[in-house]
Amino acid sequence: MIVRMRRNFTYLLTTGVIAAAVSLLMVTSASAAGFNMGISDGAAAARGIDQATDLFGQTGIFRTITDVMLFLIGAISVIMLIIGGLRYVVSGGDSTAVQNAKNTILYAVVGIIVAILAYAVISFVITSFTGDGGSGGGAVDV
Repeated sequence: MIVRMRRNFTYLLTTGVIAAAVSLLMVTSASAAGFNMGISDGAAAARGIDQATDLFGQTGIFRTITDVMLFLIGAISVIMLIIGGLRYVVSGGDSTAVQNAKNTILYAVVGIIVAILAYAVISFVITSFTGDGGSGGGAVDV
């Protein structure tokens, strides 16, 4: 049993040393062949074909994220408005149920207003960063 374990250990150690030597030789030959790439070359190689390079502007990443978030908040607020309206209709004159329905409607409207104001602030900030009304002046060269 011990002899077998020593043989396995020796085999693994030898395989590891050979793999490390081959890797070292490959890296040395690759750098000697002139494959000197910078960080920006590596980032450009990792970027997808249809991936945006703008952070700001009409097609920028921040604009896309803001549009998606505004859509989600707006959809949730409209759904909550509908739920509040249904709760108001089916309250049956119960004062606590009517008050809860009114609060739901009020909070949904406040949510819509906050979403619109947040969109306005973010649009203002994006326009301030690009300096040209959001036409893509803030490109990040990769």
